[in-house]
Amino acid sequence: MSDQEMRRNASPNGAEEPSSAIFTPPPSRSGGMPLSAWLIAGAVVLAAVAGMLLVGHRKTEEIKGVQAPDAYASSLPLTQLQMSESTSLSGGKSTYVDGHIQNTGQETVTGVLVQVLFKNEEQMPPDVETVPLMLIRTHEPYVDTETVHADPLKPGDDREFRLIFESIPGNWNMQMPEIRIIKVEKK
Repeated sequence: MSDQEMRRNASPNGAEEPSSAIFTPPPSRSGGMPLSAWLIAGAVVLAAVAGMLLVGHRKTEEIKGVQAPDAYASSLPLTQLQMSESTSLSGGKSTYVDGHIQNTGQETVTGVLVQVLFKNEEQMPPDVETVPLMLIRTHEPYVDTETVHADPLKPGDDREFRLIFESIPGNWNMQMPEIRIIKVEKK
């Protein structure tokens, strides 16, 4: 220490006083997790997120244009079709097509892909939406849907379904759209 520092820290009786606590380094803490443990944990979390993204976003083939019905479609009649709409608080509008599907064939169905054709009165090609058929799981407290894969249609099964559309073209003729089963997955 320099002479000036000693004079500043010296008491009137000449004894040295300890330096102020604000100028001393904080005491070292032992314990806690080492940096390598944090890096390993971060790598595990990143790997888990990447795995979920890869599994959740399997590439599906993009379907262009109106497709012919699947050969098994005649064994899956769609009946009791009804349409409804709802508006969200944010102003968005959803259109629903509800109905029943029955498996009159001999195979268990694990997936159904449908094309819905929204026709217009302007002699233009219809707007075509391709969506998976979703089965209604529950009605209360709200309508909840699940994929056919989650609860396969066995031969003779009759289930309710719901198709949900967030955007329908403005020139749609407001009539029940044509629904075609274009792909059926079976066990």
